[in-house]
Formats: sequence, structure tokens, C-alpha cells
Amino acid sequence: MMRVIRFVPIAAIAGLIMLAMGPAQAATDTQSQTITATVSATATLVLGSTTVTFPSANPSTTPSIVQSETGASLDVTANARTSDTGTVTLTVLAGGDLTSSSDTIPISNITWAHTGTGYVDGTLNKTTAQSVGSWTGSGVYSGTVTYSLANSWNYATGTYTATITYTLTAP
Repeated sequence: MMRVIRFVPIAAIAGLIMLAMGPAQAATDTQSQTITATVSATATLVLGSTTVTFPSANPSTTPSIVQSETGASLDVTANARTSDTGTVTLTVLAGGDLTSSSDTIPISNITWAHTGTGYVDGTLNKTTAQSVGSWTGSGVYSGTVTYSLANSWNYATGTYTATITYTLTAP
């Protein structure tokens, strides 16, 4: 019996030492990461058509000719991304008068009417860009434009052309 008693205190001492050491500890580590997204100002203009065509008409019965290429109006969509308070602008400038050989029709004889929030009506100009629309903040701004040509008996016959340039700005 003596032997049994000697081993019991040794086993008890070993157990106490293991309890005093406590349970094994796990190793951990944490790291933070920064996520950055760069969102830049951008602007995209979509015109429902790149041409406007006015048919020939009798000035006595049709004093103002409405475009015929795309029906009564063409779609204009200004897509803009800017700051919350940034002013988005859409302007149009004519490259010159309507011309056919040496004959001209003043570009100011063409006017437009718009529908859509922020769009405004106006008259084409070849020296100063004219406002077509203005909005605050980012968004998709859709509307329609209807061009009209003042008709006159004084126009010489011919096919007249001019180029107009829209500029959409999102600062």
C-alpha cells in the first residue's frame, strides 16, 4: 500500500500544476483596411437624333415650319454627375447661319421649345451659347426639344445647312 500512496501525491501535485497554468491561450491578430472609391464629375449627352430636317412649305399657310425628321420633337437626355450643389448646364451654339451656296438664312430664324424639368425655350445664336437647361446636383435629366423655322417668301431656293453644338457641363 505504500507504493500506492506515494504515487497519489505525485499525481495530485502534477494536476495542481496543470490547473495553475490555466487553459492554453489562442493567438489572435487584427488589421484594419481602408476602402477608397473615387467618383469623378462626368457628363454624357444623348440626343434622340443628330439631324433636324425642315420640309418645304408655303409661307402663306405655314409661317413657322416644325421639324419633321423625328416627328414633332426629339429626345434630349443630360446625364451628369457632380457635387450635391454643383450646377449642371446644357447650352447650344450655332456654328453659323443656314447656308446654301452663297445664300443664307439667319440662324436666329430657328427657335426651340422644350419640355422637361429644368429645360428652357430659346433661339439659336451663332456668337453666344444659349442656355438649354440647368439643374443642381447629379442626375438624369430628360426632356424633348421641338425646333421651328420661321418661314419666309424671301428665302432663295436650295438646301440649307448649319451645325449646332450642344455642351453639357458638370463641374
